[in-house]
Amino acid sequence: SDASADASRTALAMASYRSILVEKEGALDIVTLNRPDRLNALSRQMVEELSHYFGGLREDYQTRVVILRGAGRGFCAGLDLQGDSNGDLTKKSAGHEKSGHESELSKTLLGQRRFSNVMRKMREAPQPIIALVHGAATGAGFGIALAADVRLVTPQAKMNVAMFKMGTTGGDMAISYFLPRLCGLSVASEMMLTGRFMNGERAVRTNLASELYATQEDLEVGARKLAQEMLEGDDNGLRLTKDCLQMSVDAPSFENAIAMEDRQQVLMVVAGGWKRRIGNFKGNREPSSKL
Repeated sequence: SDASADASRTALAMASYRSILVEKEGALDIVTLNRPDRLNALSRQMVEELSHYFGGLREDYQTRVVILRGAGRGFCAGLDLQGDSNGDLTKKSAGHEKSGHESELSKTLLGQRRFSNVMRKMREAPQPIIALVHGAATGAGFGIALAADVRLVTPQAKMNVAMFKMGTTGGDMAISYFLPRLCGLSVASEMMLTGRFMNGERAVRTNLASELYATQEDLEVGARKLAQEMLEGDDNGLRLTKDCLQMSVDAPSFENAIAMEDRQQVLMVVAGGWKRRIGNFKGNREPSSKL
């Protein structure tokens, strides 16, 4: 079938990843940023692999939840300034060569968009994404953590808007969009206008993260438990709920949000899957696990 062929092609592409690891456990994907010797800093290859992976999720109906984590001592230390990413990410595509100022401007914009498109594709993915933040999550790495739907942290988490410290603006990698929505304008302003670090304990206090775990091992266990609870929901209900949340956050009015909810509930009721689940509740039975 076309779906099986697409799945095979996707699996083959994932097998060629060198900077990230994708482990499939039923309907759960565990994605690991895998450059621990560089604190998982973003190379050109890692950016391209993340863009490819998250871009493919929109048409992936087998994967229902994603856990995103970093190998080794940290989540992601942002742009790899000592590696290939600083130069290579700004290289132009063939056929776009120009001269002078316009050339410099266009190639810099191209590099910037390669980064920011990772956040865009994360938000467009219909699957909930759970980010596990331990150690450094700085600069673009902070942006990736913010683009997830849920953040779980350890006390050792260190998050900041590193771009401001580097002489550029604090508005980068969708941070100016996510941060004030998550923790309010005051905390967002403090972080973006200073580059101050935030640890795991404060992240939970300011609603930047959902839960604090004492150790990295506890973090992994907590993430799997949360993923399991998500997987126990209806397939379409899970996707539509994330869609509804994203639309409602930016809804222009109460009425718009209610209209979205009403349409989605009608779709689910007509689909009929709720009848089996009502039967489970009446019979005091747990819904079957999808993990």
